[in-house]
Amino acid sequence: MDLGLKGRRALVTGGSRGIGYAIAASLAAEGCHLDIAAMTKTSIEEAARTLAKKFSVAVTPHVADLSDPAAAENLAKGCASVDILVNNAGAIPKGLFETVSDAKLREGWNLKLFGYLNVARPIYVAMCQRKRGVIINIVGVAGERPPFDGVAGAAGNAALVAFTKALGSHSLQDGVRVLGIHPGPTRTERQLNRFKERAKTELGDASRFEEIIGSRPFAEPRHIGDAVAFLVSDRSSFTSGTFLTIDGGLSARSPLYHE
Repeated sequence: MDLGLKGRRALVTGGSRGIGYAIAASLAAEGCHLDIAAMTKTSIEEAARTLAKKFSVAVTPHVADLSDPAAAENLAKGCASVDILVNNAGAIPKGLFETVSDAKLREGWNLKLFGYLNVARPIYVAMCQRKRGVIINIVGVAGERPPFDGVAGAAGNAALVAFTKALGSHSLQDGVRVLGIHPGPTRTERQLNRFKERAKTELGDASRFEEIIGSRPFAEPRHIGDAVAFLVSDRSSFTSGTFLTIDGGLSARSPLYHE
């Protein structure tokens, strides 16, 4: 299926690895030119070289700490002409409400919550002026099914859900779509490291992490990337103010369902 994305330009934050890199690759495979951003210079430049060589598209790397409002705004203004914005950069610590420090909570929210907002604002305004564009926020199921041991992430994600739905409810009248994806457990390095840490603690051997994963549905990063490519295309031109959950049915399970 030709998604009609050839020649368009997309900004993907957190684009050097994991889900962000997979999204960038799926868009590049459809002929999109890319701006990709991350905090680490070596990793984002390597990702840009790999994507450009593999897909023969223009890829511009940006080194930016998006928890810094000025850096987020500068990136957004420099990429204001993009047709597509994928907000993906973010890491909010897990933990119980009473144990997550205020400093850690604010650090996480500054990157994922305020980082998304600060990047989106100038780009959204520019898209509305052109009467065309798509913003897609990669959030997470915790925003709609909050876990007790992940209060910081659940609260931040819930705010992003509300932001996405509120903005996307009326943005189409200006030719702009705003929507989101909730990825479930995905085989990224970060996710697997969490399971390895649990295996080390609970089983005494990090290499036994697959036992901790058990029968949980686990997505590959490309599943998220390919869904983004479709949703930002004109073939999904009436989709706005809503979320697609990609978790193999995990969040639809009854609380009484075990594994």
